[in-house]
Amino acid sequence: MKLRLIDSGPGGLPGALNMGIDEALIASVGDATSPPTLRLYAWAPPCVTVGYFQSLEDEVDLGACRAAGVDAVRRLTGGGAVFHEAEITYSIVLPRGHELAPEDILESYRSICAGLLAGLSELGVEAEFAPINDIVAGGRKVSGNAQTRRGGGTLLQHGTILLGLDPERMFSLLKVPAEKLRGKLVEDVKSRVAGLDSLLGREVGYSEAAWALKKGFASAWGAELEPGTLGPEEEAEARRLAAERFSRPEWNSRR
Repeated sequence: MKLRLIDSGPGGLPGALNMGIDEALIASVGDATSPPTLRLYAWAPPCVTVGYFQSLEDEVDLGACRAAGVDAVRRLTGGGAVFHEAEITYSIVLPRGHELAPEDILESYRSICAGLLAGLSELGVEAEFAPINDIVAGGRKVSGNAQTRRGGGTLLQHGTILLGLDPERMFSLLKVPAEKLRGKLVEDVKSRVAGLDSLLGREVGYSEAAWALKKGFASAWGAELEPGTLGPEEEAEARRLAAERFSRPEWNSRR
C-alpha cells in the first residue's frame, strides 16, 4: 500500500487554510486525480474549531479569540469545540473501497487509529483505542478523531495528538454557561485528558511527534509513505475554499 505523505511542518497554517486543504483533498482523492493522502500539520495562529453541526457564535467567545490572536473555524466533521495549539494534527483522505476505510464506521476508526497507537508506542506511550473515536493512555484521553464521507464515499478522518494541555486557556476562549462552572470544567478536563508532556514527564515537539507517527502509520498499516506536496490545482482550490468558505460567517455560523 502506498500513501502520499504531506508534512506541512511545525510552522503551522491558519485554521481556514487547514480546513480548505482537507476539503480540496477530498475532491482530488475522490476523483482519483490524487493518490490516497496522509497529512501532518500544525496551526498558526492557534485555532478553535467547532463541529459541523455547531455554530461558532454559539460555542466560541469570538471577542476573546480576537484579543488573544486565535483563529476560529467550523470543521467539516462533527463533534465539539477543540482548541488547537500544543498538538500535532493529522488528516487522511481515502477513496471508497480502500483497505483502511471499511464501510463500517467503527471498524474504519479502529483501522486508521491503529497507526496512531503504533506512533505513540514509538514515543514510549502505551495507549489503547477507546470506541468510537478516542485514544486513551493511563485512563486519560490523548487523541480525539473525527471523520466524514463525501461524494462517492471518499473518507476524511482527522484528529490530534496532544503535546500539552492548557484547559484554562481553552475555556477562556469558549462560551461557558455560567462563570462559576469554569473552574469545575477545567478540573474535569485535567482529570480526563492528558498531553504527552504529562504522560512522559518531558516536552515532545512537533518534529519528534511527526517522526514517531510516520513510523507508526507505516508499520501498523504496512504502508509505504511517499513524501509529496499539494499539486498546483489542490493548492489553488484549498486557498479558494479558505477564502470563500472557511473564512466567511455564512459557513462558520451555520448549524
